[in-house]
Parts: sequence; structure tokens; C-alpha cells
Amino acid sequence: MLAEQIQVEALKLKPVEKVRLAESLLSSLDRPDVEIEKKWVNESERRYAAYKNGEIQGIPLAQFSPRKRT
Repeated sequence: MLAEQIQVEALKLKPVEKVRLAESLLSSLDRPDVEIEKKWVNESERRYAAYKNGEIQGIPLAQFSPRKRT
């Protein structure tokens, strides 16, 4: 119910205040999770090192290209 109460109050705001609130809420959703980002960096570095050392092979881009529909 708290979200509904906040919405009721937010709708009472002046237009410029609504815009500021909306921007604030949206920007809070765009922040990456630092721990997940660190894990992805570590994983990508591990994979790149394995590729450079010949432990794994790359996959040709053509394999991922969309197929032509006939």
C-alpha cells in the first residue's frame, strides 16, 4: 500500500516537481551493481587470457549473423 500512497501524493506535485521525481526514480534504476560488474570484468579477462593462450577458440561472426528468410 505504501507505493499507492506515494503515487497519490506524487500526483499532487507541480509538473516540474513530477519531472524531477520521475528523473530521480529512473536514474536510480540505471545504476549497475558494482559486484556484478566486477564479476563480469574478471570473467571477460579470464576468457580473453584463455583465448590468447590458445586454450579456447573464437567463433566466426558469420555463425551469429541473422539468417536470410526466403
